Amino acid sequence: MKTQNLLSSSLTTRWGKYKAGLKTCRREFSEEAVHDFRVATRRMLSFLDMLRTLMQDPKIQKLRRALKNQLDDLDDLRDAQVLLADISEAIRETPALQSFQEYLQHEEKKLLRAARKEIKSLKIVSFSKRIGKLIQKIEELEQADLEGDLLSAIDEAFAVVNQRYALIDPKEPATIHRLRIAFKKFRYMVEVVYPILQDIPADHLKKLHDYQAAMGDIQDMEVALQKLADFDEQSTAPHDLEPVRLYYKKRHALALSRYIEDKGELINFWRTAPDQQFPQEKRT
Repeated sequence: MKTQNLLSSSLTTRWGKYKAGLKTCRREFSEEAVHDFRVATRRMLSFLDMLRTLMQDPKIQKLRRALKNQLDDLDDLRDAQVLLADISEAIRETPALQSFQEYLQHEEKKLLRAARKEIKSLKIVSFSKRIGKLIQKIEELEQADLEGDLLSAIDEAFAVVNQRYALIDPKEPATIHRLRIAFKKFRYMVEVVYPILQDIPADHLKKLHDYQAAMGDIQDMEVALQKLADFDEQSTAPHDLEPVRLYYKKRHALALSRYIEDKGELINFWRTAPDQQFPQEKRT
């Protein structure tokens, strides 16, 4: 497959999923719908980041900024919905979660009103025109060493991942969160070039997903504890939140220990430098 075709096809697919996710969010604001739309947006952002290394076009940065703003606008809603979905599965065994659940449901209602208004007001006709022009420019790119340029872009993204990995401090969960953000960008870039990678294991993308999810579990518990602190500060009624706090601290510690145990898997996901072999090549 020509690299230009790979890129134009990837952008077309990602843009299609973004539009489908937006359409679903306009129809319903379920946790799944918001999650899928945010993932589609992140994949678009990662693709645009990679594209910026291949061509100079100010429209790329403008489009990226607009998409990033949309993503940020849904952060709080996503957090509330993820926690509510989790609580709905745990509340029978942990009844103490009920008051926290009611607080989050109230927060979700406020966030839903604002998010619905924002989503319905989005005009993406201009976005579609920009995407069409970008696809045309991609198809006009010189082949030369385009594949090598793509791999170099991912090398740079993985270098950032490794830099943040080296700074991990289990006592400072924010260091893992920063790694997770960089890893997402790297992972979505790898998805783009996956069809042209040689001898890549069939489960490689799943392992990338699972590694990211392990860090995500830690962040979800960080968010839960922060939201619980907000609830405690804002509540005027007496609540015994200590059992809930202990519940989330225990889950946080478990998620952290699981990630720390397997964090070294990172070295198997990409080459450490452009002049080094890919991990799968070393094993053959």
